Amino acid sequence: MALRYDCYLFDFDGTIADTGEGITKSVAYSLEKLGRPVPDQAILDRFIGPPLHDSYMQYCGLNEEEAERAVALYRERYTDVGLYESHLYPGIAMLLRALHRAGAWVAIASAKPQFMLERLAKHYGIDAYLDNIVGIGLDRHSADKRDLILRALPEGTEPGRACMAGDRRFDIGAAKALGLFAVGADYGYSEPGELLAAGADAVFEDLYAMAECLLDGQAPRGVFISLEGSDGCGKSTQIALLKEHLQRRGFDVVLTREPGGCPISERIREVILSLDSKGMSSECEALLYAASRVEHVREVVEPALKSGKIVICDRFLDSSIAYQAYGRELGEAFVRQINEPATRRAMPQRTLLLELNRDQARRRMANGAPLDRLEIEKEDFFARVQQGYDALAKAEPERIVRIDASRGIDQVFSDVRAAIDGLLDT
Repeated sequence: MALRYDCYLFDFDGTIADTGEGITKSVAYSLEKLGRPVPDQAILDRFIGPPLHDSYMQYCGLNEEEAERAVALYRERYTDVGLYESHLYPGIAMLLRALHRAGAWVAIASAKPQFMLERLAKHYGIDAYLDNIVGIGLDRHSADKRDLILRALPEGTEPGRACMAGDRRFDIGAAKALGLFAVGADYGYSEPGELLAAGADAVFEDLYAMAECLLDGQAPRGVFISLEGSDGCGKSTQIALLKEHLQRRGFDVVLTREPGGCPISERIREVILSLDSKGMSSECEALLYAASRVEHVREVVEPALKSGKIVICDRFLDSSIAYQAYGRELGEAFVRQINEPATRRAMPQRTLLLELNRDQARRRMANGAPLDRLEIEKEDFFARVQQGYDALAKAEPERIVRIDASRGIDQVFSDVRAAIDGLLDT
């Protein structure tokens, strides 16, 4: 991917992360401790981004000594609690990842204390995509944003080969003063017209439009993940945990399933799994799965990937190979051929195979929902299905990660998280 700039700098509060809750609650806490009135929310929101010491003096009328005490009280709460009352904006991680993978220098330049920035970057997992993190020391009350930008850039960088994205006039003014391309993140905490008035070269109301600009019109393609395994292996639980984990890391996540995922495919699902469909031929079953899949990819999977989202799918092609090619003994060549209209457009980059023996799976399913048409099959059918999964895992060990699903939920998820983080951080 060819990029317009060599270096991409980002402010943190209001640009990478929505940190408003933790900041404003900690400001209110500090003022209450000082016995000073707490301003309304509109004033509290102005503390997000600029140096705290200056904001206390400007918005609360504190003198130098009182502002120093307020900052100390603020950090008393924020360091332990407020720091984590935040979330990354959905899609920011994919943007940072795309810039990093394209070979750009990616850094944070923020008036937030350095140790807090480092802790948050690690907490959210975006440290893997950053070449530099620059903040202020705890002995500093405020900072010149221009100095932070210069420290964040590699030595010898030409200003015209770098850009700075931020949500406040301080970010834009400093970038322009140094000759950088200044990008306004209007989805953050700027006031109406603030960024344009500060001289921003471009202003974006949402992160996806900003990402398209920073990537020179080349939107990052998302990541396709599938989970496989027998019914009862715990896929649904692990998918929910994985979605929460990836959203916390700043990725936009789409959950879907097969057969199903869109209206037409869900209707096909009903036909395939209904007990009323007993006697359906194996070929018809395989073709219905393939038809459902091609519609699902066209309607859900491909659009999500094109917009830079992570797609987590409960089953995909591997299920058809295991259940129809092996279980129904239709042969792998036939199943792959009828699924080619779908798979040429999208295939998972990482598949997690949750392995659980048949006896354990049956016990887990004993008190669950009524069994469907496939779940009532005989044991020799499921033995062939397991042979299919085993053959797939041996043939594609880089894509398919085998995970022992007989353990506790947290133990299984530890392996799930490691497999996906390893994919995203390379």
